[in-house]
Amino acid sequence: MTPHSARAGEDAEDLDVEEVLALVRNSNGDHLPDPAARGETGSAHTSHQPDPPARPGTRHRATPWPEARARAERAGRDTARAARRAPVSAPLGTALGLTLAAPLDALTDLPSFDTSAMDGWAVCGPAPWHVRDEGVLAGHAAPGPLTDGEAVRIATGARIPPDTTAVLRSEHGRTDDKGRLYATRVVVPGQDIRPRGQECRTGDQLLAVGTLVTPAVLGLAAAAGYDTVTAVPRARAEVLVLGDELLTQGLPRDGLIRDALGPMLPPWLRALGAEVTAVRRIRDDADALHEAVTASEADVILTTGGTAAGPVDHVHPTLRRLGAELLVDGVEVRPGHPMLLARITQTQHLVGLPGNPLAAVSGLLTLAEPLLRVLAARPAPEPYTMPLRDAVHGHPHDTRLVPVVLRGDEAVPLHYNGPAMLRGIAAADALAVVPPGGARPGQEAELLDLPWASGGIGVCFT
Repeated sequence: MTPHSARAGEDAEDLDVEEVLALVRNSNGDHLPDPAARGETGSAHTSHQPDPPARPGTRHRATPWPEARARAERAGRDTARAARRAPVSAPLGTALGLTLAAPLDALTDLPSFDTSAMDGWAVCGPAPWHVRDEGVLAGHAAPGPLTDGEAVRIATGARIPPDTTAVLRSEHGRTDDKGRLYATRVVVPGQDIRPRGQECRTGDQLLAVGTLVTPAVLGLAAAAGYDTVTAVPRARAEVLVLGDELLTQGLPRDGLIRDALGPMLPPWLRALGAEVTAVRRIRDDADALHEAVTASEADVILTTGGTAAGPVDHVHPTLRRLGAELLVDGVEVRPGHPMLLARITQTQHLVGLPGNPLAAVSGLLTLAEPLLRVLAARPAPEPYTMPLRDAVHGHPHDTRLVPVVLRGDEAVPLHYNGPAMLRGIAAADALAVVPPGGARPGQEAELLDLPWASGGIGVCFT
């Protein structure tokens, strides 16, 4: 096989990421929402403006949860248009979780020669058959042709000898005392033979642009002769863990606590399609945070903590100092309402996650997931609902995200779902989206799958 024949899409039209996004939208019913369809109007710039600040003495006006997710998706599309990132040629060993940027066309017939589908005998003509002394094994040279009344032992995957009538399975044949072979069942011509090209012919399109590279896709690509696939590059993400109170090892002590987000966020981000370039711990110092953000070359910077208005909450002042545009400044969701999304440049965004662990998970799924999904050109998951087994208390104004396990046809809410708790989410299959006011037993709730529980690509974090 030549290097040319082992690569995907080298003769295909050169599609950049935005064009791949368009193909994904067209092939999936435009799952990437247009803000206009959600009631957002105005120019691309004004549609991203955060809600105006509340009047003194009134409750802060945060962005509704569905609208915040739509804004994050829109930010991803704007970035893809601005960056015009070129597809990459990814070796199969590193392509898991990427999105195809060129069709996967068959480079050969599959199978590429007539093969045996079973262990048994290749037979020619009617029984009885005289069995050759030497058998036919997979991976060996082409066998000689058979003549009428002749059979040869054959292994699954081995080449079929010319003039073979059928393959007789081992369990369907018997030999007499003279060594002649008989069939214990009717032999149908062509049985248990996989003919050349049964699965595909050279040039057939196996998978379209926009297909997510799953383990099965890797297997198909390898079988079809590929060493690499042409795919949308991963967005680069950098995690800045903020706080003087965090320990990286040992037991909590002397007012210090263990950092839970440093170990948790990188594999989660990889499951969402990002390449995590660094995890950096930043002390509670405004200049240190400013230096870290300005030095980052990541497409998406994620900070943990510091998004409120306390004495060491430096994220908002840093964004003002940088002249960043706040796209989302607070979300009507619990936990995690002080999360934010800012555009630093046309091609770089910052997602400010709250410091409490479950609140950070909420921010990750509300703002980072839609942004990274669009940058990865992954199709949006189909929304689905399940009835809640138990009642869930709601917030008077905000959406709640509650960890649940799936039991039969019901979602069971879990305890330990406070903003600082991870015990619930660690046992969860999904997060239930609970509307303001709460939900009664049996009420249908939208579910957000967790990447390791969805049975999809996210089960692999490497």
